Amino acid sequence: MALSATGLDLRSEASALFRRKRLISIGLPVLVLAYFVYIFFSFDIAGIAERARPDNARILLSDTYSFKTHVTRNNRSGDFTVAIEGETKGTYATGVAPDWVSLNGDDADVRLDDGSLVRFRGDMVIVDLPDFGTIELISAGGDIELNLPTDEVPEWISASATRVSLTLPAGRVQVTRSKSEVFRYEGGWELFFFTLDSPFHGRSFAELASLAVSPEEVVPGKPNVVAMVEGFWTNTMWRHGDVFWALCETVLMAFLGTFGAGMIALPIAFLAASNFTPARPLRFAMRRIFDFLRGVDGLIWTIILSRAFGPGPMTGALAILLTDTGSFGKLFSEALENVDDKQIEGVRSTGANALQRHRFGVMPQIVPVLISQLLYYFESNTRSATVIGAIVGGGIGLLLTQAISTQKDWEEVTYYIVLIVLMVMAMDTLSGWLRRALIKGGQ
Repeated sequence: MALSATGLDLRSEASALFRRKRLISIGLPVLVLAYFVYIFFSFDIAGIAERARPDNARILLSDTYSFKTHVTRNNRSGDFTVAIEGETKGTYATGVAPDWVSLNGDDADVRLDDGSLVRFRGDMVIVDLPDFGTIELISAGGDIELNLPTDEVPEWISASATRVSLTLPAGRVQVTRSKSEVFRYEGGWELFFFTLDSPFHGRSFAELASLAVSPEEVVPGKPNVVAMVEGFWTNTMWRHGDVFWALCETVLMAFLGTFGAGMIALPIAFLAASNFTPARPLRFAMRRIFDFLRGVDGLIWTIILSRAFGPGPMTGALAILLTDTGSFGKLFSEALENVDDKQIEGVRSTGANALQRHRFGVMPQIVPVLISQLLYYFESNTRSATVIGAIVGGGIGLLLTQAISTQKDWEEVTYYIVLIVLMVMAMDTLSGWLRRALIKGGQ
Protein backbone atom coordinates (compact mmCIF):
# COMPACT_ATOMS: atom_id res chain seq x y z
CA MET A 1 0.00 0.00 0.00
CA ALA A 2 1.58 3.28 -1.07
CA LEU A 3 2.18 5.99 1.50
CA SER A 4 0.68 9.42 0.97
CA ALA A 5 2.84 12.49 0.56
CA THR A 6 2.01 13.55 4.11
CA GLY A 7 3.07 10.14 5.47
CA LEU A 8 6.36 10.31 3.62
CA ASP A 9 7.04 13.77 5.03
CA LEU A 10 6.32 12.59 8.56
CA ARG A 11 8.55 9.56 8.10
CA SER A 12 11.43 11.65 6.77
CA GLU A 13 11.03 14.14 9.61
CA ALA A 14 11.05 11.31 12.17
CA SER A 15 14.16 9.78 10.58
CA ALA A 16 15.92 13.16 10.64
CA LEU A 17 14.94 13.64 14.29
CA PHE A 18 16.34 10.22 15.25
CA ARG A 19 19.56 10.97 13.35
CA ARG A 20 19.98 14.25 15.24
CA LYS A 21 19.36 12.53 18.57
CA ARG A 22 21.93 9.82 17.75
CA LEU A 23 24.40 12.46 16.67
CA ILE A 24 23.88 14.41 19.90
CA SER A 25 24.09 11.28 22.07
CA ILE A 26 27.42 10.38 20.48
CA GLY A 27 28.83 13.83 19.78
CA LEU A 28 28.23 15.35 23.23
CA PRO A 29 30.28 12.74 25.15
CA VAL A 30 33.02 13.03 22.54
CA LEU A 31 33.12 16.82 22.99
CA VAL A 32 33.25 16.46 26.77
CA LEU A 33 36.04 13.90 26.50
CA ALA A 34 37.97 16.14 24.11
CA TYR A 35 37.58 19.04 26.55
CA PHE A 36 38.98 16.99 29.42
CA VAL A 37 41.91 15.88 27.24
CA TYR A 38 42.57 19.54 26.44
CA ILE A 39 42.53 20.41 30.17
CA PHE A 40 44.89 17.52 30.93
CA PHE A 41 47.56 18.79 28.56
CA SER A 42 47.04 22.56 28.78
CA PHE A 43 47.06 22.57 32.61
CA ASP A 44 49.97 20.10 32.76
CA ILE A 45 48.12 17.71 35.08
CA ALA A 46 50.86 15.10 34.70
CA GLY A 47 53.54 17.62 35.68
CA ILE A 48 51.52 18.75 38.67
CA ALA A 49 51.14 15.16 39.85
CA GLU A 50 54.87 14.59 39.40
CA ARG A 51 55.79 17.70 41.35
CA ALA A 52 53.34 16.99 44.18
CA ARG A 53 54.91 16.55 47.60
CA PRO A 54 52.58 14.48 49.80
CA ASP A 55 55.09 14.61 52.68
CA ASN A 56 55.06 18.42 52.68
CA ALA A 57 51.26 18.41 52.46
CA ARG A 58 51.06 16.10 55.47
CA ILE A 59 53.38 18.34 57.51
CA LEU A 60 51.39 21.41 56.45
CA LEU A 61 48.10 19.79 57.44
CA SER A 62 49.43 18.74 60.83
CA ASP A 63 50.71 22.28 61.47
CA THR A 64 47.19 23.68 61.13
CA TYR A 65 45.86 21.92 64.23
CA SER A 66 49.04 21.31 66.23
CA PHE A 67 52.21 23.03 67.32
CA LYS A 68 55.80 21.90 67.58
CA THR A 69 58.37 22.53 70.24
CA HIS A 70 61.97 22.88 69.08
CA VAL A 71 64.74 21.36 71.16
CA THR A 72 67.90 22.72 69.57
CA ARG A 73 71.56 22.10 70.30
CA ASN A 74 74.19 24.44 68.89
CA ASN A 75 76.80 22.01 67.59
CA ARG A 76 79.55 24.58 68.04
CA SER A 77 78.87 25.75 71.59
CA GLY A 78 76.88 22.78 72.88
CA ASP A 79 74.16 25.05 74.32
CA PHE A 80 70.54 23.93 74.33
CA THR A 81 67.44 26.03 73.69
CA VAL A 82 63.82 24.93 74.00
CA ALA A 83 61.29 27.09 72.14
CA ILE A 84 57.70 26.69 71.03
CA GLU A 85 57.55 27.06 67.24
CA GLY A 86 61.20 28.09 67.45
CA GLU A 87 60.26 31.68 68.29
CA THR A 88 62.08 33.93 70.72
CA LYS A 89 58.74 34.91 72.25
CA GLY A 90 58.09 31.24 73.05
CA THR A 91 61.54 30.33 74.38
CA TYR A 92 61.85 28.69 77.78
CA ALA A 93 64.25 30.21 80.29
CA THR A 94 67.77 28.77 80.41
CA GLY A 95 67.73 25.40 82.15
CA VAL A 96 63.93 25.20 82.03
CA ALA A 97 62.16 22.69 79.77
CA PRO A 98 58.93 20.65 79.53
CA ASP A 99 58.74 17.40 81.51
CA TRP A 100 59.46 15.31 78.40
CA VAL A 101 62.91 16.95 78.02
CA SER A 102 65.77 16.09 80.38
CA LEU A 103 68.73 18.50 80.29
CA ASN A 104 72.05 17.50 81.80
CA GLY A 105 74.87 19.85 80.82
CA ASP A 106 75.88 19.08 77.24
CA ASP A 107 73.57 16.05 77.11
CA ALA A 108 69.81 15.83 76.79
CA ASP A 109 67.03 13.28 76.36
CA VAL A 110 63.86 14.05 74.42
CA ARG A 111 60.89 11.66 74.61
CA LEU A 112 58.28 11.62 71.82
CA ASP A 113 54.65 10.50 72.10
CA ASP A 114 55.15 7.38 69.98
CA GLY A 115 57.71 5.98 72.44
CA SER A 116 60.76 7.18 70.52
CA LEU A 117 63.71 8.57 72.44
CA VAL A 118 66.22 11.07 71.09
CA ARG A 119 69.49 11.33 73.01
CA PHE A 120 72.05 14.08 72.56
CA ARG A 121 75.51 12.82 73.49
CA GLY A 122 78.35 15.12 72.54
CA ASP A 123 78.64 15.23 68.75
CA MET A 124 76.21 12.34 68.41
CA VAL A 125 72.43 12.23 68.19
CA ILE A 126 71.01 8.79 68.98
CA VAL A 127 67.43 8.04 67.96
CA ASP A 128 65.84 4.94 69.50
CA LEU A 129 62.78 3.83 67.53
CA PRO A 130 60.68 0.99 69.03
CA ASP A 131 59.85 -0.70 65.70
CA PHE A 132 63.04 0.10 63.79
CA GLY A 133 66.08 0.14 66.05
CA THR A 134 68.77 2.69 66.88
CA ILE A 135 69.91 5.40 64.48
CA GLU A 136 73.14 7.32 65.06
CA LEU A 137 73.81 10.75 63.60
CA ILE A 138 77.33 12.09 64.07
CA SER A 139 78.24 15.71 63.27
CA ALA A 140 81.82 16.48 64.18
CA GLY A 141 82.16 19.65 62.09
CA GLY A 142 82.48 17.85 58.76
CA ASP A 143 80.10 15.68 56.82
CA ILE A 144 77.26 14.13 58.79
CA GLU A 145 77.62 10.39 59.35
CA LEU A 146 74.43 8.30 59.33
CA ASN A 147 74.44 4.83 60.90
CA LEU A 148 71.32 2.71 60.40
CA PRO A 149 70.34 -0.75 61.66
CA THR A 150 69.44 -1.68 58.05
CA ASP A 151 71.30 -1.53 54.76
CA GLU A 152 68.61 0.45 52.97
CA VAL A 153 67.64 4.05 53.79
CA PRO A 154 63.88 4.27 54.49
CA GLU A 155 61.81 6.79 52.56
CA TRP A 156 61.08 8.78 55.75
CA ILE A 157 64.80 9.62 56.05
CA SER A 158 66.26 12.38 53.86
CA ALA A 159 70.04 12.25 53.96
CA SER A 160 72.90 14.20 52.41
CA ALA A 161 76.44 15.08 53.46
CA THR A 162 75.33 18.34 55.09
CA ARG A 163 71.80 17.55 56.32
CA VAL A 164 69.92 14.54 57.63
CA SER A 165 66.20 14.68 58.44
CA LEU A 166 64.02 11.99 60.03
CA THR A 167 60.25 12.39 59.75
CA LEU A 168 58.64 10.45 62.59
CA PRO A 169 54.96 10.02 63.49
CA ALA A 170 55.27 12.27 66.57
CA GLY A 171 57.95 14.67 65.40
CA ARG A 172 61.09 15.22 63.36
CA VAL A 173 64.82 15.03 63.93
CA GLN A 174 67.09 17.22 61.86
CA VAL A 175 70.87 17.42 62.02
CA THR A 176 73.07 19.87 60.12
CA ARG A 177 76.66 20.93 60.60
CA SER A 178 75.70 23.89 62.76
CA LYS A 179 72.84 22.52 64.86
CA SER A 180 70.83 19.47 65.83
CA GLU A 181 67.07 19.77 66.39
CA VAL A 182 64.13 17.75 67.55
CA PHE A 183 60.61 18.92 66.64
CA ARG A 184 57.97 17.41 68.91
CA TYR A 185 54.36 17.74 67.71
CA GLU A 186 51.50 18.22 70.12
CA GLY A 187 47.81 18.85 69.47
CA GLY A 188 46.25 22.25 70.03
CA TRP A 189 47.43 25.86 69.76
CA GLU A 190 50.00 26.32 72.51
CA LEU A 191 50.31 29.71 74.23
CA PHE A 192 46.98 30.71 72.65
CA PHE A 193 45.71 32.23 75.91
CA PHE A 194 48.84 33.07 77.91
CA THR A 195 52.55 33.22 77.11
CA LEU A 196 55.30 31.54 79.11
CA ASP A 197 56.02 34.66 81.17
CA SER A 198 52.40 34.98 82.30
CA PRO A 199 51.58 33.87 85.87
CA PHE A 200 48.45 32.19 84.43
CA HIS A 201 50.34 29.98 81.97
CA GLY A 202 49.96 26.24 82.49
CA ARG A 203 46.95 26.52 84.79
CA SER A 204 43.84 24.46 84.13
CA PHE A 205 40.46 25.97 83.39
CA ALA A 206 39.26 25.09 86.88
CA GLU A 207 42.24 26.88 88.42
CA LEU A 208 41.66 29.96 86.27
CA ALA A 209 37.96 30.01 87.19
CA SER A 210 38.89 29.79 90.86
CA LEU A 211 41.42 32.59 90.54
CA ALA A 212 38.87 34.77 88.72
CA VAL A 213 36.67 34.90 91.82
CA SER A 214 39.51 34.84 94.34
CA PRO A 215 40.26 38.11 96.20
CA GLU A 216 43.95 37.22 96.31
CA GLU A 217 45.71 39.10 93.51
CA VAL A 218 48.16 37.13 91.39
CA VAL A 219 49.37 40.36 89.74
CA PRO A 220 49.72 43.04 92.42
CA GLY A 221 47.37 45.98 91.91
CA LYS A 222 45.07 44.23 89.44
CA PRO A 223 42.01 42.03 89.97
CA ASN A 224 42.65 38.56 88.61
CA VAL A 225 39.94 38.87 85.93
CA VAL A 226 41.48 42.10 84.66
CA ALA A 227 44.95 40.56 84.68
CA MET A 228 43.70 37.53 82.74
CA VAL A 229 41.96 39.62 80.09
CA GLU A 230 45.00 41.87 79.77
CA GLY A 231 47.33 38.88 79.47
CA PHE A 232 45.14 37.37 76.76
CA TRP A 233 44.71 40.67 74.89
CA THR A 234 48.44 41.47 74.89
CA ASN A 235 49.57 37.92 74.05
CA THR A 236 52.77 38.48 72.05
CA MET A 237 52.57 35.12 70.27
CA TRP A 238 49.01 35.32 68.96
CA ARG A 239 48.49 39.12 69.13
CA HIS A 240 44.78 38.92 69.85
CA GLY A 241 44.49 42.68 70.24
CA ASP A 242 46.08 43.35 66.86
CA VAL A 243 43.90 40.68 65.25
CA PHE A 244 40.73 42.25 66.67
CA TRP A 245 41.61 45.68 65.30
CA ALA A 246 42.53 44.10 61.96
CA LEU A 247 39.05 42.55 61.79
CA CYS A 248 37.49 45.91 62.62
CA GLU A 249 39.63 47.52 59.91
CA THR A 250 38.41 44.96 57.37
CA VAL A 251 34.76 45.56 58.25
CA LEU A 252 35.31 49.33 58.17
CA MET A 253 36.93 49.05 54.74
CA ALA A 254 33.88 47.19 53.42
CA PHE A 255 31.47 49.59 55.16
CA LEU A 256 33.04 52.77 53.79
CA GLY A 257 33.35 51.37 50.29
CA THR A 258 29.84 49.94 50.11
CA PHE A 259 27.78 52.71 51.66
CA GLY A 260 29.95 55.43 50.15
CA ALA A 261 29.24 53.93 46.73
CA GLY A 262 25.52 53.85 47.52
CA MET A 263 25.49 57.53 48.48
CA ILE A 264 27.24 58.48 45.24
CA ALA A 265 25.29 56.15 42.95
CA LEU A 266 21.77 57.05 44.11
CA PRO A 267 21.60 60.66 42.83
CA ILE A 268 23.54 59.79 39.67
CA ALA A 269 21.17 56.89 38.94
CA PHE A 270 18.38 59.40 38.22
CA LEU A 271 20.47 60.66 35.30
CA ALA A 272 20.61 57.13 33.83
CA ALA A 273 16.89 56.35 34.20
CA SER A 274 14.83 56.95 31.05
CA ASN A 275 11.71 58.08 32.94
CA PHE A 276 13.63 60.79 34.83
CA THR A 277 16.17 61.94 32.21
CA PRO A 278 14.68 62.34 28.74
CA ALA A 279 18.03 63.40 27.22
CA ARG A 280 19.28 60.25 25.48
CA PRO A 281 22.97 61.36 25.18
CA LEU A 282 23.16 62.06 28.92
CA ARG A 283 21.63 58.67 29.78
CA PHE A 284 24.02 56.94 27.40
CA ALA A 285 27.04 58.70 28.93
CA MET A 286 26.03 57.86 32.51
CA ARG A 287 25.38 54.22 31.70
CA ARG A 288 28.76 53.87 30.00
CA ILE A 289 30.41 55.38 33.09
CA PHE A 290 28.66 52.78 35.24
CA ASP A 291 29.80 50.04 32.85
CA PHE A 292 33.38 51.27 33.03
CA LEU A 293 33.44 51.43 36.83
CA ARG A 294 31.96 47.98 37.39
CA GLY A 295 33.75 46.47 34.40
CA VAL A 296 37.13 46.93 36.06
CA ASP A 297 37.48 44.41 38.87
CA GLY A 298 38.00 45.66 42.41
CA LEU A 299 41.44 44.04 42.59
CA ILE A 300 42.55 45.98 39.50
CA TRP A 301 41.31 49.21 41.07
CA THR A 302 43.21 48.23 44.22
CA ILE A 303 46.49 47.89 42.35
CA ILE A 304 45.96 51.16 40.45
CA LEU A 305 45.01 53.14 43.56
CA SER A 306 47.83 51.67 45.62
CA ARG A 307 50.28 53.03 43.06
CA ALA A 308 48.57 56.42 43.17
CA PHE A 309 47.88 56.82 46.90
CA GLY A 310 50.12 54.23 48.51
CA PRO A 311 49.10 51.21 50.60
CA GLY A 312 46.54 51.42 53.37
CA PRO A 313 42.97 50.47 54.23
CA MET A 314 41.59 53.70 52.76
CA THR A 315 42.95 52.67 49.37
CA GLY A 316 41.04 49.41 49.67
CA ALA A 317 37.86 51.28 50.63
CA LEU A 318 38.23 53.50 47.53
CA ALA A 319 38.67 50.45 45.31
CA ILE A 320 35.43 48.95 46.65
CA LEU A 321 33.71 52.32 46.28
CA LEU A 322 34.63 52.66 42.60
CA THR A 323 33.51 49.17 41.64
CA ASP A 324 30.28 49.31 43.64
CA THR A 325 29.39 52.77 42.34
CA GLY A 326 29.10 51.24 38.87
CA SER A 327 27.11 48.25 40.14
CA PHE A 328 24.76 50.36 42.27
CA GLY A 329 24.28 52.89 39.48
CA LYS A 330 23.03 50.18 37.15
CA LEU A 331 20.82 48.51 39.80
CA PHE A 332 19.36 51.78 41.10
CA SER A 333 18.64 53.17 37.63
CA GLU A 334 16.79 49.98 36.69
CA ALA A 335 14.79 50.19 39.92
CA LEU A 336 13.89 53.81 39.11
CA GLU A 337 12.70 52.85 35.64
CA ASN A 338 10.28 50.34 37.18
CA VAL A 339 8.59 52.68 39.66
CA ASP A 340 4.81 53.05 39.52
CA ASP A 341 3.85 56.42 38.00
CA LYS A 342 0.46 56.35 39.71
CA GLN A 343 2.02 56.93 43.12
CA ILE A 344 4.03 59.84 41.76
CA GLU A 345 0.92 61.35 40.15
CA GLY A 346 -0.92 60.99 43.44
CA VAL A 347 1.75 63.02 45.21
CA ARG A 348 1.75 65.54 42.34
CA SER A 349 -2.03 66.06 42.75
CA THR A 350 -1.44 67.38 46.27
CA GLY A 351 0.58 70.26 44.81
CA ALA A 352 3.98 68.81 45.80
CA ASN A 353 7.07 70.18 44.10
CA ALA A 354 9.68 68.05 42.30
CA LEU A 355 11.74 67.36 45.42
CA GLN A 356 8.66 66.31 47.38
CA ARG A 357 7.48 64.06 44.52
CA HIS A 358 10.83 62.28 44.56
CA ARG A 359 10.82 62.03 48.35
CA PHE A 360 7.27 60.70 48.81
CA GLY A 361 6.47 59.22 45.40
CA VAL A 362 9.73 57.60 44.27
CA MET A 363 11.88 56.80 47.30
CA PRO A 364 9.29 54.64 49.17
CA GLN A 365 9.13 52.39 46.09
CA ILE A 366 12.89 51.86 45.67
CA VAL A 367 14.01 51.91 49.32
CA PRO A 368 13.50 48.12 49.75
CA VAL A 369 15.67 47.51 46.67
CA LEU A 370 18.31 49.96 47.90
CA ILE A 371 18.50 48.45 51.36
CA SER A 372 18.54 44.88 50.08
CA GLN A 373 21.33 45.54 47.58
CA LEU A 374 23.41 47.66 49.98
CA LEU A 375 23.31 45.03 52.71
CA TYR A 376 24.02 42.20 50.28
CA TYR A 377 27.02 44.00 48.82
CA PHE A 378 28.23 44.93 52.31
CA GLU A 379 28.21 41.26 53.26
CA SER A 380 30.00 40.29 50.03
CA ASN A 381 32.55 43.11 50.34
CA THR A 382 33.50 41.91 53.80
CA ARG A 383 35.01 38.88 52.10
CA SER A 384 36.49 40.98 49.29
CA ALA A 385 38.09 43.36 51.80
CA THR A 386 40.14 40.45 53.13
CA VAL A 387 41.77 39.89 49.73
CA ILE A 388 42.07 43.61 49.04
CA GLY A 389 43.70 44.11 52.45
CA ALA A 390 46.32 41.53 51.55
CA ILE A 391 47.28 43.69 48.54
CA VAL A 392 47.15 47.16 50.06
CA GLY A 393 48.37 46.18 53.52
CA GLY A 394 45.36 46.52 55.75
CA GLY A 395 42.99 44.47 57.86
CA ILE A 396 43.00 40.76 58.52
CA GLY A 397 44.18 40.09 54.97
CA LEU A 398 47.59 41.58 55.79
CA LEU A 399 48.00 39.36 58.86
CA LEU A 400 46.94 36.32 56.84
CA THR A 401 49.48 37.08 54.12
CA GLN A 402 52.24 37.55 56.67
CA ALA A 403 51.41 34.26 58.37
CA ILE A 404 51.39 32.40 55.05
CA SER A 405 54.70 33.94 53.94
CA THR A 406 56.52 32.60 57.01
CA GLN A 407 55.69 29.02 55.92
CA LYS A 408 55.93 27.78 59.50
CA ASP A 409 53.10 29.21 61.61
CA TRP A 410 50.22 27.49 59.82
CA GLU A 411 48.22 27.28 63.02
CA GLU A 412 48.05 31.08 62.85
CA VAL A 413 46.82 30.80 59.25
CA THR A 414 44.08 28.47 60.48
CA TYR A 415 43.24 30.92 63.27
CA TYR A 416 42.86 33.82 60.83
CA ILE A 417 40.80 31.76 58.39
CA VAL A 418 38.45 30.68 61.19
CA LEU A 419 38.04 34.33 62.23
CA ILE A 420 37.35 35.39 58.64
CA VAL A 421 34.66 32.70 58.30
CA LEU A 422 33.10 33.75 61.62
CA MET A 423 33.21 37.40 60.53
CA VAL A 424 31.43 36.59 57.25
CA MET A 425 28.83 34.52 59.12
CA ALA A 426 28.27 37.40 61.54
CA MET A 427 27.88 39.86 58.65
CA ASP A 428 25.44 37.50 56.94
CA THR A 429 23.34 37.20 60.09
CA LEU A 430 23.46 40.93 60.77
CA SER A 431 22.60 41.95 57.21
CA GLY A 432 19.71 39.47 57.08
CA TRP A 433 18.31 40.79 60.35
CA LEU A 434 18.67 44.42 59.24
CA ARG A 435 17.12 43.66 55.86
CA ARG A 436 14.06 42.10 57.44
CA ALA A 437 13.74 44.79 60.12
CA LEU A 438 14.17 47.79 57.79
CA ILE A 439 12.14 46.54 54.85
CA LYS A 440 9.25 45.24 56.92
CA GLY A 441 9.36 48.28 59.15
CA GLY A 442 9.20 50.60 56.15
CA GLN A 443 6.14 48.89 54.65
